Amino acid sequence: MNNYNIIVVEDNSTMRLGIKETLKREGFKIYEFDNGVDAAGFADSQIQIAVLDLKMEPIDGIETLRRLRLKNPDIKVLMISAYGTVDDAVKAMQLGATDFLTKPFSPDELRIRINNLVSELYKDEQINSLIERNKILSDEINEDFDEIIGNSASIKNVFNTIDKVAVSDSTILIRGESGTGKELVARAVHRKSNRADLPFIKLNCGALNENLLESELFGHVKGAFTGALKDKKGRFELADKGSLFLDEIGDLPAAMQVKLLRVLQEGEFEHVGGETTIKTDVRIISATNVDLKKLVNEGKFREDLYYRLNVIPISLPSLRERKEDIPLLVDYFINRNAMTLKQQRKSISKEGLELLCSYSWPGNIRELENLIERLFVINSGNEVESGLIASHLNSGISLQLNNDSLPLDDALFNFEKQMIMQAMKSCNGVKNRAAKMLGIKTSALYYKLEKFGMI
Repeated sequence: MNNYNIIVVEDNSTMRLGIKETLKREGFKIYEFDNGVDAAGFADSQIQIAVLDLKMEPIDGIETLRRLRLKNPDIKVLMISAYGTVDDAVKAMQLGATDFLTKPFSPDELRIRINNLVSELYKDEQINSLIERNKILSDEINEDFDEIIGNSASIKNVFNTIDKVAVSDSTILIRGESGTGKELVARAVHRKSNRADLPFIKLNCGALNENLLESELFGHVKGAFTGALKDKKGRFELADKGSLFLDEIGDLPAAMQVKLLRVLQEGEFEHVGGETTIKTDVRIISATNVDLKKLVNEGKFREDLYYRLNVIPISLPSLRERKEDIPLLVDYFINRNAMTLKQQRKSISKEGLELLCSYSWPGNIRELENLIERLFVINSGNEVESGLIASHLNSGISLQLNNDSLPLDDALFNFEKQMIMQAMKSCNGVKNRAAKMLGIKTSALYYKLEKFGMI
């Protein structure tokens, strides 16, 4: 039974009756009128579809369409006419008609057109529901920890740490592999701090050379160097009273380490090329994916700066250390892609989700996010199957082989063996999952495992 209400406006009683009976047999609830004035006066948001005759009195189908859409902008309209022209169809479409059908037409053709409108309605409802769902989810996320998704013990420990340290002004060093969400943690700290209403400014220390980095941090005066055509404020000034997030702090050049240490110790700096000392009140949150203590021991990072930055350490777990959060992250990225692309929500098959949960994720959450977006775009159906997932996970397997001096057969033997070993490791030894990841049958995998002496 269709749960949609249709209004039929046709001044020819025979035609109106035929349309009514055809659509009633499809399970629709039909309201019929012989003129547009009465129809427009009756219709409200409960009418989802309208079938309108173009030539009517006292108002025509175009005017009836306009009045209906004033009451319900989302109504789907099928315009019908025995005298239809291209201009009529264009004008109707411009005013919001969804389709145009020329008389005479068969009951089957009418059913097809109406069912197309129903599909449009269903798609709109799914998108609106998805938007609302994402709005609620977004509100919940913003209320708690921005876009940090997870219920695992390790990520809950991060949440607890953020709650405890956010209100202080102590410097924070966030440590974690690339793609684990260090910037999200920095934003969460800022949002929960007493500086939440003040600026959150970020800078990637590894993305600029030393001269540009100094200018970005401290600003410069006009004429300080070639290309300095006017005074420019640096990130410390822009972040004053707020928070400054310094990503990839381990890439900070030695000379800049000294200058950053001075700001942390004395709370002041000068513009590049300037002489005026500027006071600053900024909370520093830094992040790194390298072992800063190791860099200190190697003489590549100042020990005094390390201890200044590492007052409160926050360690982020890799995705492979919190695999129980993968289904939540997958669902979140699916919903976000559906809303962004304005498409119907897709799902991951059970086998596909198992494959995602068994993968090692060397690129962490960023790799998962990119994969879900890719799958969402290239998958034509409503469900993403494990085979497609396996082919794209497999394309991400990286192998470090030194086969330059080996004959081709030996090199291929080593390559195949290492690829299988890596797939088995990623899938925790589950052979059917490893086979799917490699794109081969399980029986073929058993043969190869025996071939390489891995059983």
